[in-house]
Amino acid sequence: RRLLWVGPTIVFVTFLVYIAIRIGFNPEESYMRANPRATDAKVQQYLDINGLYEGAWGYVRGYFRWLWQFLQGPDEWPRSIKGRAEVWPPLRYSIFNTLRLAGLASMIGIPVGLGIGILAARKPGSWFDSIANTTAFFAGAVPPFVSAVVLQLVFAVKLGWLPVGGVYPPGHQGFDLMLMIKHLILPVSVVVIQTVAGYSRYMRASLLDVKSSDFVRTARAKGISERTVLFRHGVRNAMIPIVTVLALDIGALIGGLIITEKIFNYPGMGVYFIKASGNGDFPQLMPYMVILVASILLFNLFADVTYAFLDPRIRLD
Repeated sequence: RRLLWVGPTIVFVTFLVYIAIRIGFNPEESYMRANPRATDAKVQQYLDINGLYEGAWGYVRGYFRWLWQFLQGPDEWPRSIKGRAEVWPPLRYSIFNTLRLAGLASMIGIPVGLGIGILAARKPGSWFDSIANTTAFFAGAVPPFVSAVVLQLVFAVKLGWLPVGGVYPPGHQGFDLMLMIKHLILPVSVVVIQTVAGYSRYMRASLLDVKSSDFVRTARAKGISERTVLFRHGVRNAMIPIVTVLALDIGALIGGLIITEKIFNYPGMGVYFIKASGNGDFPQLMPYMVILVASILLFNLFADVTYAFLDPRIRLD
């Protein structure tokens, strides 16, 4: 039932995005800025190809025309306003780069953050809890653009151990896994710092709340070992609010780590969005927004289904 609602929700949200982009960026003026020598006939051709009709009904008509072109596949998508370049190749390249960065950072940061939160919640007030909570508080308070610049200055500029940014050095051709990993270390570290800081505090707070519940005290009274109580009863129920945050975070990560990617000149979805929005490039912006909206909705659907698995008392009625 939830899955059936995903399609109409994506259509409704992307229609609102379509209106916002048309009002906020004015595709006609953006095209004329990017192509100052374009004739009136060329401008009109651009408006017709993209279905940029005027009036309230024109917005509805234009959106469904764009949606039909989008569903037909990348070959039918309108071309970029910069040199009539295809939209899909740079978008695909950006998606893969962001998935590589966000995926690696999530695989490291989320388990580490959850593990620290669980260990801290086992003995609240202990030395480990105090150090972990204080460190997470200060690490989470440092903005990504600060930690990114500090890491660049120390490890790239001062020590020269790692490259400043990018995926490969300028002029490099071909695939080199070790060189790619070397370029990923600093941006991944920035995202991992934020991820560990956030999820350790989320997990600690959620687990402490669950540990004070009646069913946990009952499990202890039955003589069940503390380890079983912690992981089978405590962690499983504490994960319910964490899943909500996790679904929102991962869905948003696919849209790009805008600050981190920009500082490290990493050609992911964040940099793609900055360039497209700076140019007011309507044909590039709409597919990006559809991918972002769809990823957030699908991961929220995943969270809804996971609730029932974590707690059988929850039913999606």
